[in-house]
Amino acid sequence: MQIQFLGASGTVTGSRYLLTHEGRRLLVDCGLFQGVKELRLRNWQPLPVDASAIDAVLLTHAHLDHSGFLPRLVCLGFKGPVFCTEGTRELCGLLLPDSGHLLEEEADFANRHGFSKHRPALPLYTEADARAALASFQICAFDESFSPWPGWRVRLTRAGHILGAASARIEWDRGSILFSGDLGRSDDLVMRAPQPCEPAGYVVVESTYGDRLHPTSDVLEEVAQVVNRTAARGGTVVIPSFAVGRAQTLLYCLRKLKDDGRIPEMPVYLNSPMAADTTGIYCRHLDEHRLAAKDCAALGKSATIVNTVEESRRLNELRFPSIIVSASGMATGGRVLHHLKAYAPDERNTLLFSGFQAAGTRGAALVAGARTIKIHGSDVPVRAEVVQLQNLSAHADRGQLLAWLAPLASARRIFVTHGEAVASDALRLAIKARYWTPVTVPGDGDTYQL
Repeated sequence: MQIQFLGASGTVTGSRYLLTHEGRRLLVDCGLFQGVKELRLRNWQPLPVDASAIDAVLLTHAHLDHSGFLPRLVCLGFKGPVFCTEGTRELCGLLLPDSGHLLEEEADFANRHGFSKHRPALPLYTEADARAALASFQICAFDESFSPWPGWRVRLTRAGHILGAASARIEWDRGSILFSGDLGRSDDLVMRAPQPCEPAGYVVVESTYGDRLHPTSDVLEEVAQVVNRTAARGGTVVIPSFAVGRAQTLLYCLRKLKDDGRIPEMPVYLNSPMAADTTGIYCRHLDEHRLAAKDCAALGKSATIVNTVEESRRLNELRFPSIIVSASGMATGGRVLHHLKAYAPDERNTLLFSGFQAAGTRGAALVAGARTIKIHGSDVPVRAEVVQLQNLSAHADRGQLLAWLAPLASARRIFVTHGEAVASDALRLAIKARYWTPVTVPGDGDTYQL
């Protein structure tokens, strides 16, 4: 078995791992590169292997940094099956067409306003491309092995993180490898803890928070303080949020704070039809999270759903204290950009970031103190308060990653990926110090024989 690391090396985006064995090629995850321009341009670069030569794709979960390149792969000639859990298929049914739609909108906006050097600017893929890719999906159950080809066995185990998220153990005649996927927290407000995995000869583990521990602070109290002081100023709280997972957790927090009388009865707007649809999916997968059926149903009623472009534009003219939750979570695109343009220049308002901000994103620039940000080719002044919640991440921290690895420490080697360079190396050192297992942080394109 050979593994080649085609993404998520020195970055938290673009997860792609190519396994090759006895003439078969399996791509584990098929993620978009996001963040700095240098990374985004990699989405346009030729793959080191012809897409038509890849026999199948296995998705650990639906977030675009793990699934968002799939429509492009199909456009390039991939014709095989895409294996994933039912939850991942349902969420990809929302995320991938939405991604294609946004890519088309961004290309159209660039062409109409002339701020792209490309004539014309083209989308990486379209909404139609994304819908066509969904036809290749094949559903796999948790905790049941399946064989994509003779001599290969795959087993998916719940990883927490978001609905459908899985760790994937792949076995062949002479060995095995386990991919953590993105691991959730043992103490997540909504999702259940990751399940233990069967040991494997090799382990590939994510390291998004490999260099830190989550704070022990009360995240509900932090949200309450932000909302209350913004409301006292007569301002609006704009929360860039991932539509899948994070938006549902935020709605749960805001509803609980209102129910407990800890924040005012101010309107909450969910400007993401996809996030609203995702909430319905949560109600169909009660076994994967901590919310009771009645709590799931309540989420859909805790905010005003904004569907049309006209309704979205009207949100930029609010003149009373309000909360706007809108995608995307790192302010890399989507409707939230228009809200940032409208509300960032006013010191009464607050921009509340609720999770990790990858290097090169607008979110990272804002939490680092940028006083201007570029949106749609224009410089937007930032006078609003900027707050980053450190305790609402859906990723395991260093301690939780090490605990998950404890029963896997007999592996011949652990590969640390999906983290920025400092985080990955910190986790490498922590694993080596605690377990003495050989550990490698692979570079982009590195190949290993297993």
